[in-house]
Amino acid sequence: MFAIARTLLILSPCLVGGALADEVQVAVAANFAAPFQQIAADFAAATGHRAVVSVGSTGKFHAQIRHGAPFAVLLAADDETPARLIDEGLAVKGSSFTYAVGKLVLWSPQPGRVDAQGEVLRKGAFRHLAIANPKLAPYGVAAMEVLKQLGLQEALAPRIVQGEGIGQAHQFVVTGNAELGFLAWSQVAAPGQPPAGSWWAVPARLHTPLRQNAVLLNPGAQQPAAQALLRHLRSDSAKAVAQAWGYGL
Repeated sequence: MFAIARTLLILSPCLVGGALADEVQVAVAANFAAPFQQIAADFAAATGHRAVVSVGSTGKFHAQIRHGAPFAVLLAADDETPARLIDEGLAVKGSSFTYAVGKLVLWSPQPGRVDAQGEVLRKGAFRHLAIANPKLAPYGVAAMEVLKQLGLQEALAPRIVQGEGIGQAHQFVVTGNAELGFLAWSQVAAPGQPPAGSWWAVPARLHTPLRQNAVLLNPGAQQPAAQALLRHLRSDSAKAVAQAWGYGL
């Protein structure tokens, strides 16, 4: 079976548009976990529906969905996985759309460790650099693209430690198992607050745009709550939350 960590947003049963409020099982890419908490709360307040949230890597979610995981909606960290799920007959054709565009950052909790131009990568004043596994996580792919653009892929290969996903990569840096790492901006900065420590906001030109798409999966095709969530993700309030956490639209 599936080992899936869940966070339930629980509401008392109520009527929504004459129908009993329902729940929707949502798979959310780890980089978007914090913004989605607020979006899910706003969604619940607006519709009465509740979200049952699982957080993880996009690659693992893809594998779980292929093996029958009962998710109704996927918020991926890329646009390729939703397209692939549609091609595989596991998601509803025409339902995929970009809900956010991610921002990559090189970050360390240590002040002064990372300079504002990312020259720390060339100077090599560190032992370990954390990234998400490129085979499972789009942010890992973007990190490797940056190193390749900078001509540092081979030189830094022995220092790279890979997390299963962006969440584990973040943990490597927070716990000191890596001095710095390529992470999502939303993991290190809250709305209205710059990151603690030191960082380099990676220029978008150095990697493929991190277009993050949502898609309606087959189990949600006949679920009003799933369809309502996708509508809410397109709303001005959801877009404002994503922008507050540093995402583009």
